[in-house]
Amino acid sequence: MKISKTAAASARRLFGLCQTNGRFDESKLRTVIARLIESTPRDYKAILAAVQRLTRLEIERREVTVESAVALDDGTRQRVVAGLANQYGPNLVFQFQTTPELLGGLRIRVGNDVFDGSVQSRLARLSNAF
Repeated sequence: MKISKTAAASARRLFGLCQTNGRFDESKLRTVIARLIESTPRDYKAILAAVQRLTRLEIERREVTVESAVALDDGTRQRVVAGLANQYGPNLVFQFQTTPELLGGLRIRVGNDVFDGSVQSRLARLSNAF
């Protein structure tokens, strides 16, 4: 759905109001959406769709998937969590998975960023080089 520039700008402004100290606040989002629905401005459905998209992107940006060939011990998990929290900030949601196909190393996905230090990817790059 294509929305107007004014609706997109309004959605960004409203989404900015849902931030507390630079962090997403769900209670403020509920308040903003309730007031938007009550006032029903022009193109409010497009504004709601744009706010929903911005919210989905923010939530996806905070999801972290850590894949390893074997189960990680607590010390390694804490180092990974601390390193990613240092780089991406707090309030990350972690999911640890065991994927034997990796053969070794880690594959970490934070939102759209992927860090692939697995043996499987190194072997694939080596085979592509020949």
